[in-house]
Amino acid sequence: MLRCLAFSPAQTMAPLQLDKTYDPKAVESRWYQFWAARQYFHADPSHPGRPYSIVIPPPNVTGSLHVGHALNHSLQDILIRWRRMQGRNTLWLPGTDHAGIATQNVVEKQLLGEGISREALGRDGFVERVWQWKAASGNRIIEQQKQLGESCDWERLRFTMDAGLSKAVLEVFVRLYEDGLIYRGERLINWCPRCLTALSDIEVEHEDVKGTLYHIRYPLADDPSTSLTVATTRPETMLGDTAVAVHPDDPRYRHLIGKSIRLPLTQRTIPVVGDAILVDLEFGTGAVKITPAHDFNDYEAGERHHLPRLPIFNHQALLDPALMKTAGVDADVISAVASLPVSKARPKIEQALKDRALLSKVEDHRMALGKCYRCKTVVEPYLSPQWFVEIKPLAEPAIRAVEEGRIRIIPEGWINNYLGWMRDIKDWCISRQIWWGHQIPAWYCERCNEPFIHRQTSTNQAGDVVTRITLLQGAKPVVARSTPAKCPQCGGEQWLRDPDVLDTWFSSGLWPFSTLGWPEQTPELKTYYPTATLVTGLDILFFWVARMIMLGLRFMNDVPFRDVYIHALVRDAEGQKMSKSKGNVIDPLHVMDQFGTDALRFTLASMASPGRDLKLAEERIEGYRNFANKIWNAARFGLMYLDGARTAVRPSERPFPDRWILSRLNHTIQTVTSELEAYRFDRAASALYQFIWHEFCDWYVELIKPVLQNPSHADGPVTRQTLVETLEVTMRLLHPFMPFITEEIWQTIPHEGESIVIRPYPASEQTWDDPVTEEQFLLLEQTVGLVRTGRVLLNYPPGQPIEFSMTHDDPAKLRQLEHLQLHVSHLSRGTANILSNGVSPVARRLRLVAGGLSIALVIAGDVDLKKALDRIVKQREQQEKELTRLEGKLNNHEFRGKAPADVLAEHESRLRSLQNDQALLASSERQLRALLEP
Repeated sequence: MLRCLAFSPAQTMAPLQLDKTYDPKAVESRWYQFWAARQYFHADPSHPGRPYSIVIPPPNVTGSLHVGHALNHSLQDILIRWRRMQGRNTLWLPGTDHAGIATQNVVEKQLLGEGISREALGRDGFVERVWQWKAASGNRIIEQQKQLGESCDWERLRFTMDAGLSKAVLEVFVRLYEDGLIYRGERLINWCPRCLTALSDIEVEHEDVKGTLYHIRYPLADDPSTSLTVATTRPETMLGDTAVAVHPDDPRYRHLIGKSIRLPLTQRTIPVVGDAILVDLEFGTGAVKITPAHDFNDYEAGERHHLPRLPIFNHQALLDPALMKTAGVDADVISAVASLPVSKARPKIEQALKDRALLSKVEDHRMALGKCYRCKTVVEPYLSPQWFVEIKPLAEPAIRAVEEGRIRIIPEGWINNYLGWMRDIKDWCISRQIWWGHQIPAWYCERCNEPFIHRQTSTNQAGDVVTRITLLQGAKPVVARSTPAKCPQCGGEQWLRDPDVLDTWFSSGLWPFSTLGWPEQTPELKTYYPTATLVTGLDILFFWVARMIMLGLRFMNDVPFRDVYIHALVRDAEGQKMSKSKGNVIDPLHVMDQFGTDALRFTLASMASPGRDLKLAEERIEGYRNFANKIWNAARFGLMYLDGARTAVRPSERPFPDRWILSRLNHTIQTVTSELEAYRFDRAASALYQFIWHEFCDWYVELIKPVLQNPSHADGPVTRQTLVETLEVTMRLLHPFMPFITEEIWQTIPHEGESIVIRPYPASEQTWDDPVTEEQFLLLEQTVGLVRTGRVLLNYPPGQPIEFSMTHDDPAKLRQLEHLQLHVSHLSRGTANILSNGVSPVARRLRLVAGGLSIALVIAGDVDLKKALDRIVKQREQQEKELTRLEGKLNNHEFRGKAPADVLAEHESRLRSLQNDQALLASSERQLRALLEP
């Protein structure tokens, strides 16, 4: 009994049979229900195997499965199914993210359709409405994940707002606050005037746009005839300027440092300051306006020079008349731009500057415009009291964890991106001005903080009275796990809870340990933390991965995962980003329905090359649907011949085809396993495809047909045994990639156990390794290939019997040809003769030579030699063009310097193949010309 096998040769056939054609829909729904009913995916902390756990990057509860999810989740499922079959104690923990801003937007739109505003419902009513929406619609993506075949432990499904995770979020916030790492302060933050909330730096998407650069004259206060010219893309913000900076080493302007200038369109004068950080001597006019309340660089400059901050925009990014009046803006300007958005105010500011002869030049200018990552509204730098995490003390251990190799980032090329970002990290703004999310556990005594509680009443578009509460800077919070009883200062009992909620990434940053029961020391937490692998996209390396590392180290004193595998982005066939507006989106649900889930999964795995974006086309998925059909038909072929007797003998005593396929299967097992260990899903998939399509179907099945189709053939029993062994092991080897078709086929062939899901993954079998037989096969492959080439050159139909002779310069290889003679004849559909003296008795023949092997094809009398010669010449000329093109690329130093190693190897291999073909064609051309000579 071979160690790798899961059945005995005497076992009877399973009752299931395979239909004539593969129907993915019927197969997929049946087997997923079967797996779920038997709880194959459920993890048990007491399992004796070594733990292997993955936490899924939680998709937004508002989401629908897109092709990025399909890639990410397929790769995770491959890993978890593979490790489960290896006997590991596996947990793949699923869940969804409450997606604060996105979910609030979805429910608000739903309410607007009903003529209701969230303000009309009030905070508690609105949050209850979101929970109702979640109950009705929030599990859509979960069902789609099951459709993809994901083998998650669904009994442990988590949600970032469920009770357990909310407890963890509360505990982390309070502990960080008590440790002095969370604080509330007035800072310039990214503000979305559509979502009316703060955004962190990495929630702002920057888009390169065509803008305008305005050159504005700022007259000196004591000499209006002299002025500094400032260039800006935002002339409206000048109303909040509090200084103009020049470089202290600039000979043109350094004498002006300390003087005052008149701020255009206002009644104020502002100072000229020297700032070598803000001003670049080589760029612009040499003078830079400073608006600390509306620009991040200016905010830092304002701190250096102790400048006041004068905001002029309100929370809706409208020019606020009261704020402009405080900033000393001219009355006529206030009247012109009051309560206008930037797009309408800017032309009026431009006109006012022209009217005062203060606009010297306007020119086009490319610029990066920040937009909200959710609603794509232009983000406004906004001065506001917010909650922050002091991040440096958390970042330093997270940097060391990667530098010391406690966390591996794969591919390694992304390590520098991670380290560079972490070393330059800024304090994390964690407060958001929305209602859906984890409300910050901070309370304010209304009596003590009365001067700092600002209530502003207005009427929204629906006619509802809205009261906006702003806690001004200076308000003193009490952070606690529950509402305080009495104020420690005044004894008051009236508390106002901070209305802000936490950034969604705060709760998801706790995901690897909060989902396992922390802060309780649960069996799951003890068993499955740290997790083994995180599979993620580059786009959330900083949003999510870095924060999980920082928080995991802080609260678990260990890394949250050992390996971080970063996959590439999925783009369209032309390499363009997929978007609905371009009409180039590939919907995974559609292609799963059209081509089958296994075809999509295998396609994505086969294209998951590190560092290279996937250029996905439906034609590629269709190609792997054909691969599934090939597997199906090969299995049906095998089932036709499994009724006869089967005999298990040692591999070394089996016939040549059986020895060869077992050796190749063993090599494939080794390759797939090692490539999965290295996260080279593409190479593992390629090895499986090569073995199944080419070696098993194209060669082995053809080699054994004469045996199987002859009921009395002596090799029949052992070949049938080899066939069923190979099929069964191959299905287990392929299962993590294509779970549905492999289960269906496996159930129809002799096997042990009730499901392939829980059978052992194939391990290398030393007794199958047969390098001598593999060397013999290479000679067989070379010989049949030469004969087939000759058949094509002479235009013989595929079914026409042919006669040829073969010989070899190497006596040992010639003896091998004698042993392979019957196989060569069968695969070539002809009669193969051995020439021991190397001389063919037939004069009218085409001789093909390659590497010591010589094939002489008899040219039948009805062959048109002139047409054959024309075909050879045409083929040679076509190949010469490709050969020239390839040589040009490989001789190009720039191409060789930039191309990945595997691309270079592929090009060089193709070049060698073309060179060999050219030699063969040239020889054939010479022979045919000689035969045509009179």
